[in-house]
Amino acid sequence: MSAPPMSAIADFLAMLAAERGAARNTLEAYRRDLEQAEALVGELAAAQPADLARLGHAWSDLAPSSLARKSSALRQFYGFLAEEGVRGDDPSHALPRPVPRRPLPKILSHDQIEALFARAELEAAGDAAPAVRQLALLEMLYGSGLRATELVSLPITAVPRDAPFLTVTGKGGASRMVPVSGRARTALSRWLALRPEGQKAGAKFLFPSRTGHISRVRLFQILKELALRAELDPAKLSPHVLRHAFATHLLEGGADLRALQLLLGHADIATTQIYTHVDAARLVKLVNERHPLARPRNSD
Repeated sequence: MSAPPMSAIADFLAMLAAERGAARNTLEAYRRDLEQAEALVGELAAAQPADLARLGHAWSDLAPSSLARKSSALRQFYGFLAEEGVRGDDPSHALPRPVPRRPLPKILSHDQIEALFARAELEAAGDAAPAVRQLALLEMLYGSGLRATELVSLPITAVPRDAPFLTVTGKGGASRMVPVSGRARTALSRWLALRPEGQKAGAKFLFPSRTGHISRVRLFQILKELALRAELDPAKLSPHVLRHAFATHLLEGGADLRALQLLLGHADIATTQIYTHVDAARLVKLVNERHPLARPRNSD
């Protein structure tokens, strides 16, 4: 049996890249899911509902989230074929439709954030370059909600001079305006005064290294080590946890979802809505702990 043709998949991926600005990792994930499905049922562009129904059995051992992702990739693929007139029908109704429960993001309490910053500020008081860099990284993660990749790859030209914001290039090459607090600007100014010069490979980056910019792995290490020194559980701290804390604490403070979507750079507001569940969970806990009816009655 000859290898199935890939033109339909390639056309679909090209559309995702051109029209939706999908990132390379996203495109590779779609490619992998579609090729694996094609290996099971034959040419996807010609597959019938009965063919796709077999996938439910083949994917029965997958986690619900993985099954949902694969099914979503195929539904989008067949929607693309229908829009392009390649097919007159859409067989994706035969795909399994799992309903995964999306886990709530890990967050830090206000007290934990204060402990983290207190330690970082204490260490940066002596103006040692690594400590000041650490404080600047922390301020940008929690104060602006940047993704780890966005932060470590910031060009030095992104640092604001007069305007209290910077332009960040996020997923899929999409750009957005990100606010920079007064605290963060102060930390960045301190870092710029200490930032090493003469590193050709990293000269254009705000946080340079010998080979370019500091890595995501190094950023994780910096935060884990800081958590230990701040007497916090390092397993509960990461760049993404600080991004979640940024979003959740803003929502608690009255930010609306649309503003939060823009700040976080989410293409779909449905992604941002997860934070409403975080806030709702906090409110339920508050009612259960503080409402008068939650208090045990004294027995006579």
